[in-house]
Amino acid sequence: MAIFLSQVFLPAVGVLVLLFLVSTVRTWYTRRQIIKKNGCLPPKRLPQKDNIFGSDVVRENLKAAREFGFLEKLRSRHEKYGPTFTTNTFFRTTLYTCDPKVLQTVLATQFQDFGMGPLRRSSAKPLLGKGIFTQDNKGWEHQRGLIRPAFLRAQITDFNIYESHVDQLISLIPTDGTPVDLQQLFFRMVLDSNTEYLFGESVGLLSPNASQFAQDFHNALDYAQKGTIFRLRLGKIMWIHHDKKFREACATVHAFGDKFVKKALDIRHRRINFGDEKTETGRKQYVFLDELAKDCDDPVMLSDQIVNMLLAARDTTAGLLSFIFFMLARRPDVWEKLRLEVLEGWEEPMNYEALQRMTYLRYVIHETLRLFPPIATNSRMANKDVAIPYGGGPDGKSPLFMKKNYVVTYSTFVMHRRKELFGEDADEFKPERWEKLRPGWEFLPFNGGPRICPGQRFAITEAGYATARLVKHFARITNHDPTEFREQLTLSLTLNNGVKVAMGTA
Repeated sequence: MAIFLSQVFLPAVGVLVLLFLVSTVRTWYTRRQIIKKNGCLPPKRLPQKDNIFGSDVVRENLKAAREFGFLEKLRSRHEKYGPTFTTNTFFRTTLYTCDPKVLQTVLATQFQDFGMGPLRRSSAKPLLGKGIFTQDNKGWEHQRGLIRPAFLRAQITDFNIYESHVDQLISLIPTDGTPVDLQQLFFRMVLDSNTEYLFGESVGLLSPNASQFAQDFHNALDYAQKGTIFRLRLGKIMWIHHDKKFREACATVHAFGDKFVKKALDIRHRRINFGDEKTETGRKQYVFLDELAKDCDDPVMLSDQIVNMLLAARDTTAGLLSFIFFMLARRPDVWEKLRLEVLEGWEEPMNYEALQRMTYLRYVIHETLRLFPPIATNSRMANKDVAIPYGGGPDGKSPLFMKKNYVVTYSTFVMHRRKELFGEDADEFKPERWEKLRPGWEFLPFNGGPRICPGQRFAITEAGYATARLVKHFARITNHDPTEFREQLTLSLTLNNGVKVAMGTA
């Protein structure tokens, strides 16, 4: 035994230690060369009491989230420490930024140097699995290729897709002054409309005969998102997250998605055996589920992709509609101006071209997206050692070196409210600013670069049509919530206090 240790084991350990030292020195030297070549300067750092684990920052973030103020906490940090700064939490360096130039670099110019990263995939795995929101490279490209044709202009401008669902929504809004939470109705309507559009079958949440299974799914998706964002905030210590209800919520979401998985596999089976003469939906439009059935027969992969699309199908448009009417209820001047435009420009049957001519409606939508972007915070991870041209130095204008696995967390919510970018009145809801405003990378409500949301035009068109219909049908709107905006931040941004209003037709 002693001979083995002296002649085999110890020399082997010595070789491994030597190889480790050589690799470490080589990595150090390579990084120094990148820094020197590009003239990189270190970014500002957020002052931390705990410089080893960053536990104070984590506690502050979690406390702010519990009090529905995480975005304001983030905004106050940027106002104090600048557009770009770093934090260290549990051996992970995060670069926080609201600088349009940094975002353009990470999301577009050096797109290949950044990805979702393993941390995001781990945090979202119970809910999103290997769906499009967690994938990189070929996997992401392939899934995006399946989704993109669903949002061609010829399809999204067909208002028959939305009409019956908006009719149903209007029928559920009291006209006698009884308060109603529009946000709850918007989320149900949008999920009904968009599941019919993407999967050929509505979940029917607005129907008086809505199934308990659909209601359970709707509630489970909310809770599963809260758990997912909590895991993401925990970062490397997400292993401490033990929440039985979260696991059950994810299981409920996937169980509901399985009805569409079964439908996709049935479509695939019929296509293999009987050809392409008919589809399940009988529709001529591109139906995402039909194409998904052609592409894949793995039930787990189908489930992941369907759950990702169910999430996307609900939250973006429903959140946008909620914030539009949250603001309209507080701004009677905007309501009256918008209603006048809609009444003057309305055509029967309503069509895309007439909707596009409603310029003030477009301004209202853009201003809402500016103040309340659907994805208020997002992140990327450096997939290699890399230098970017902005973000370094005390003013954030020098090149910056980022090690592999450094995380970039960016907030469009903060960026869209920067006075340097949108003027001293950046905090105000002012649709008229869009008469002349032509922003670039400082306005990113639907992300930017290759991963820009393929359904952004669909979301804006659906929200625009629904808004115009409601503004035309109802003569007035009255706010029934004395509180100001209180964020509900999960994977998307909504209102914790809902949209409590009363509406009247005369």
